[in-house]
Amino acid sequence: MKKLWLIFAQTVTISLGALFVTQTFYPELLKQSLVPKTSPPVQVSQVAPEQVAQIAGSYSSAAKKAMPAVVNIFTSKKSEPRPLHPFMDDPLFRHFFGDQFEDEQRSDNSLGSGVVVSPQGYIITNHHVIEAADEIEVALADGRTMPATIVGTDPETDLAVLKVEATNLPAITFADPDKYSVGDVVLAIGNPFGVGQTVTQGIISALGRSHLGINTFENFIQTDASINPGNSGGALIDTSGNLVGVNSAIYSRSGGSMGIGFAIPVSLAKQVMEQIIRQGSVVRGWVGIEAQDITPQLAESFRLSHTQGSLIAGVLPDSPAKKAGLKPGDILLEINGNKVVNSSSMLNLIAGLQPNDKAILKIARNQRELEVEVVIGKRPSVQQVLQDRR
Repeated sequence: MKKLWLIFAQTVTISLGALFVTQTFYPELLKQSLVPKTSPPVQVSQVAPEQVAQIAGSYSSAAKKAMPAVVNIFTSKKSEPRPLHPFMDDPLFRHFFGDQFEDEQRSDNSLGSGVVVSPQGYIITNHHVIEAADEIEVALADGRTMPATIVGTDPETDLAVLKVEATNLPAITFADPDKYSVGDVVLAIGNPFGVGQTVTQGIISALGRSHLGINTFENFIQTDASINPGNSGGALIDTSGNLVGVNSAIYSRSGGSMGIGFAIPVSLAKQVMEQIIRQGSVVRGWVGIEAQDITPQLAESFRLSHTQGSLIAGVLPDSPAKKAGLKPGDILLEINGNKVVNSSSMLNLIAGLQPNDKAILKIARNQRELEVEVVIGKRPSVQQVLQDRR
């Protein structure tokens, strides 16, 4: 019995020594022996990377699609040369004071953003970004810089079209204006404060904003996506990377974003852009009236049952309206069968008519409804209006 216990003790000692040696010098053998035998792993379908991004709420694909088409715009305006000092012809005077009285031209620089709308180098931006600029330089997303020329501008919508001598540029795609609505997520892309291309996110807060006193023709998209100085002329895109509007203005008491920004809708931008590229300017209809909205007080005064329509407050001399017999106090109700809701809709309806075409205007005069035929004229430019007022 004693001999059996001795053999058992020796066996245990040898086994523990072997285990120690294996653990020290060949640990992988021990790990393999301890892993239990299992069935082959179950095959699962891996979610695509873009699906993961979408599930996580990322808009990186939309940004990557649109960002190459958004450019930075740098403008400069040469200041007036300073008059020469009367003693500058004196060589001794120039020797001592020449550096202080040199006839130099300084440049005032400003910046903004723009959107490439055609591979042939057409860029849309705000009129106020390039207004009065002597030199315009465009910086593309790929790092290239090149000079740009003005194809045409439309101050009444605050839009302008530029052209650079380049081809095969990444152009943005236009969204369907009938497919977006309040609450849709949008991204604003631009160059705020000159820090570089930046993307901000928000929603469409409202559509059809007007009576803001920003432009003559207003139909703004309101958004809470951050828009700051330098973003003007940049892109407002949807979550598919399509252009929804052109960032134009903000409401601010401090100069920075307060969550109320305005963009020109893509439908208006496209219409203006096409006219400028085709003919260098925008042609709009005009009848020559001054109008105002119908308030409840005016409706009561004119014994109207509603506040729809536009009150003709004045008729310009030698205008189509004057020739057609329109008078101050008339209330414009319809234009070619389209109802006039207010003075803003009236302005848009008339502007959409072609010069020299005839239009039927339905008016209310002395509590009677009349139809008047007017030959549409061509709306004068802002410069012509200012000259006429002088």
